[in-house]
Parts: sequence; structure tokens; C-alpha cells
Amino acid sequence: MSSSEKRARDDRALLDLLADKWTIHVLGSLCDHGYRRRFNAIRRDVPGLSQKSLVQCLRRLEKSGLVARTVLTTGRLGVEYAFTDLGRTLQRPVAALFEWTTEYAAVVRAAQAAFEVTTADERNAAAAYRPVPV
Repeated sequence: MSSSEKRARDDRALLDLLADKWTIHVLGSLCDHGYRRRFNAIRRDVPGLSQKSLVQCLRRLEKSGLVARTVLTTGRLGVEYAFTDLGRTLQRPVAALFEWTTEYAAVVRAAQAAFEVTTADERNAAAAYRPVPV
């Protein structure tokens, strides 16, 4: 394998991590709360996120050096996750993605609805077409 192929594979693995179903939401939770958040607070911030999925997501982020895990032993016991210096570099791209989503969500939903209507019309037209046997 050439070095450019290896780099492309490694880059793809990082993009896959960031594009995971829950990762961007977890990063958004950290961005919105001073770059640190307790485990259960993150879970409350992201509707539909199971405990197992959150654990897996946070472990991948920790393994990649983007978040650090701290066990809290004073006061209320718990676990807190915070951006590392490397993780903080994601704040601007994550914020930009959320801003884009807020600005264009209605446009995307309208496009999806139009697609569904067009696709349904095409399916109905195809079902109505019955070639006459010769």
C-alpha cells in the first residue's frame, strides 16, 4: 500500500468517526456547555441517545485524543468529559455545521418532501403502465 493510500484510509477513518450518528451531537453538547459536561448531562442533551451508544461514542473520542475523561470524586460522584486542546479545534467546524443546519433545515425538508412526491408519482405511473401482450 502506498503512503498516499494509507493517508487516505487514515483520513477516511477520522471522517467516519466525526460523521458517526451521535458524535456531532455529543460534540455539540460539549461546545454548548463550556467544553465540558457530565456523562448524564450529555445524555439528556441528545434525545434518543442510549447509554451504550454514548459510552461507545465517548470512548472513540477519548481514544482519538479529542476528549478527556475525568472521574469526579468530590461532591457528587460522576464522570465528566471535556475537550482536549485538540478537541477544542473542532469547536468552529461543529458550530458552523449547526448554524448551517439551523439556516437550511426548512429548505432541506422541503426538498425531501418534493422528492417523496415525485418518487411516489413515478411509482404510481410505473404501476399504472401495463404493456399490452402481443
